[in-house]
Amino acid sequence: MSETGNRLRKLLESQNFDPQNYVKQLSQQSDGDRDLQEHRQKIQNLADETAQNLKKNVYKNYRQFIETAKEISYLESEMYQLSHILTEQKSIMESITQALISTDKDETSKEMQAAFPKETEELKQRTLTSLLEKVEGGKNIMDTPGRHLVYNGDLVEFDVDNMSPIQKVHAFLMNDCLLIATWLPNRRGTVKYKYNALYDLESFAVVNVKDNPPMKDMFKILMFPDSRIFQAENSKIKKEWLEILDETKKNKVTKDRHKKEEEVPVSPVRAEVSTNPFDQEEEQQPAGEAEESVDLSLEWIQELPEDLDVCIAQRDFEGAVDLVDKLNEYLKEQPVNQRVKELRLKVEERLRQLTEVLVFELSPDRSLRGGPKATRRAVCQLIRLGQSTKACELFLKNRAAAVQTAIRQLRIEGATLLYIHKLCNIFFTSLLETAKEFEMDFAGNTGCYSAFVVWSKTTMRMFVDAFSKQVFDSKESLSTAAECVKKAKEHCQQLTEIGLDLTFTLQSLLVKDIKAALQSYNDIIIEATKHRNSEEMWRKMNLMTPEALTKLKDEMRSCGIASFDQYTGDDCWVNLSYTIVAFTKQMMSFLEEGLKLYFPELHMVLLESLREIILVAVQHVDYSLRCEQDPEKKAFIMQNASFLHDTVLPVVERRFEEGVGKPAKQLQDLRKSTRPVRINPESTTSMV
Repeated sequence: MSETGNRLRKLLESQNFDPQNYVKQLSQQSDGDRDLQEHRQKIQNLADETAQNLKKNVYKNYRQFIETAKEISYLESEMYQLSHILTEQKSIMESITQALISTDKDETSKEMQAAFPKETEELKQRTLTSLLEKVEGGKNIMDTPGRHLVYNGDLVEFDVDNMSPIQKVHAFLMNDCLLIATWLPNRRGTVKYKYNALYDLESFAVVNVKDNPPMKDMFKILMFPDSRIFQAENSKIKKEWLEILDETKKNKVTKDRHKKEEEVPVSPVRAEVSTNPFDQEEEQQPAGEAEESVDLSLEWIQELPEDLDVCIAQRDFEGAVDLVDKLNEYLKEQPVNQRVKELRLKVEERLRQLTEVLVFELSPDRSLRGGPKATRRAVCQLIRLGQSTKACELFLKNRAAAVQTAIRQLRIEGATLLYIHKLCNIFFTSLLETAKEFEMDFAGNTGCYSAFVVWSKTTMRMFVDAFSKQVFDSKESLSTAAECVKKAKEHCQQLTEIGLDLTFTLQSLLVKDIKAALQSYNDIIIEATKHRNSEEMWRKMNLMTPEALTKLKDEMRSCGIASFDQYTGDDCWVNLSYTIVAFTKQMMSFLEEGLKLYFPELHMVLLESLREIILVAVQHVDYSLRCEQDPEKKAFIMQNASFLHDTVLPVVERRFEEGVGKPAKQLQDLRKSTRPVRINPESTTSMV
């Protein structure tokens, strides 16, 4: 840079630079327009030089810019996670506050109940009766003596599979059952609800559903073999439902146990006389001798209930099941007396608690990390307890939730093919791992395999939903869609190594979207062909350079037209029209992409699309032959028609047959019906 340029740069970079004063002084010092133009040029050169230096610095620090952008993205993700954690902490603090308030209310209610027990029970029964009068079909619920209302409220039921709202319900929790009633759209008088279902408290388990916005404030009720998901109005009401359900279930278990203990007969004398003559000797035998015949005084039997409690508390599930198996083996051939029944009642209560803990271990609300192997422990113990059906159901639900979560967490990249590659890797790898773990855990329970096949088809539908949303709903090109479908088919074939073939399921779920894509691209090609036909001048192509001609030859060879050289002339000329060449390349590309998407259900769709596209070009050539009067142009059109009929159409038929495995009879008939004839240039007849 010259000395003048350096002085100008320093002047413009100075902190005290005033543009107005600078222009004013420059105008006073200049001798005329020429000086101003020269000074303007100097400033412009300086600006160009500065821009060039800035561009060099950008290129020089390009990698740093990329890394900085990545770091910003990571920081944004971490800030989002931090915000989510703070929101959860706030929710927890609010829940603790509400719990403390509700504890004070519970203590007050207990004091009131202790002071007025009879009035409280009567009030609960009257409240339940008045509420049930609003339920259509619920009058017989009060026939059970001692039944009273514990809690009730409005909930929204969601579909277990796709988490979509189904209906609004009202739940009535009583001291021994749970009533679900649906809202009536057309109310009649005081009746607001309609009876839906009644569940005994011992017939279901309650599981908390982890919040996953917008799905929050939910809990699940597991009833073999079904389950239902409900959403409360807010986190406070959800917490109340979970706590009161758990407390009511425990109260019922305690009450039933005390009731059974009170019903134990204290007299050893039988009240009834058997009419069976073979039982006379047994009746004469004192009951004490039968009791003494089973030795329950062993130390490990005496401590068994407490040991089971310890194992459950310490999450030693294997130890708990071992103790139960040991007891069952000991009592296998022993007579059943009252003491054995009492022992079994105690053990069954612990087994129920153990089952609830194992069910919770397999619930989708638990952490889904660790893959299928993380569920093996709970599944194996449920199978040992004789609940293989429940274990199978919970295992598959757990894995379905894990797959769904993995798909939701997959970030949508800019390139569709990259996203589909990651989606296929995640889904089919999870499916393969789940299948291997299932085969290992349920090796001796062949009856569960049908449930796995049904589950596989259901999860495949989940995969196809995510696949179609990204590939077909976003209107990707047919070539991109074909590559994505090809990738999905290749991954699906990997499942055959374990004897699971879901190719037909994948095809049946994709057939609708692929049909629509083929039809849409078919319409695009036809529209483009008609547009080119409208501007057709029937002139030879001049590619101007040998490189362009070589490139066109390579493209035609890649399309399968090996004899294209005979249609090229001297000096980069091609003895075909631009319309026919463009149509040939577009149609062959459509054929190749269609064959990638092909499966038997799409045979006629692809065939009809090809026939429609070819017919548009053939009809245009036929029309041009009949209308053209110039003999030279007519001969040129005839040469293009011959290229279509004798070169392009046979290649299409051969490639279709190679890709599909059977001949395209419709295309053969079309070629025969449009056979060009050698005509006199003055004739107006072109095709037969």
